[in-house]
Amino acid sequence: MHPASKKYNCIIVEDEPIAAEILENFVSRDEELNLVGKCADAVYASNLLSIHEVDLMFLDLHLPVVKGFDFLRKLKNPPVVIVTTAYHQYAVEGYELDIADYLMKPIPYDRFLTAVEKFKHLMQAEDALLELAERDYIFISSGKKQIKIILQDIFYIESLREYINIHTKAETFTFKMPISKIEESLNPKMFLRIHKSYIISLSKVEVKSANVIQVNGKKLPVGRTYKPLAGF
Repeated sequence: MHPASKKYNCIIVEDEPIAAEILENFVSRDEELNLVGKCADAVYASNLLSIHEVDLMFLDLHLPVVKGFDFLRKLKNPPVVIVTTAYHQYAVEGYELDIADYLMKPIPYDRFLTAVEKFKHLMQAEDALLELAERDYIFISSGKKQIKIILQDIFYIESLREYINIHTKAETFTFKMPISKIEESLNPKMFLRIHKSYIISLSKVEVKSANVIQVNGKKLPVGRTYKPLAGF
């Protein structure tokens, strides 16, 4: 019997050697996690991300030179992030950045396990959910069924915690998946993320202003971080 193959690549970005060592020890106990590198600053972390396919990043917010959240904002396709911090007040700031979980230092092992379970749940949902077919429709798995959704029929997509609602001409479909995952599969010429909770079909926009976009009679807010994009 071969040992279970390691499935998920992760990196640790942490400038305190002891904290990094504790995390490394925790990671090594999980056969599905493969540590491809650990580093103490954002520059080195960027290098690791460019060399390796990284699924999960443990990120300390108090890094030398560039702080954790500033580093995250600059990443084009960030991996799933579990934040490690000794300070409570950062959870709110990270809300718009799709952080999978926050671990308060010193990190108890059982709390680490909970965070990793959340990460795996996200990854499994992603693997199972999206099958990209031809460009004019997508198939999304729901349980054992594959549901075909015609892209032209979509008005907008909204996120409700771990679910999304896809509002179409005929009906509203609900799936358990992160909105960021469906965003990756949509043609950016047809769809635009205007808010952490909303993606719109550009051809369905009826009214737009700096703060609100109306689609199918529904007024949707434009999020602060998405404003530059929503000037389409």
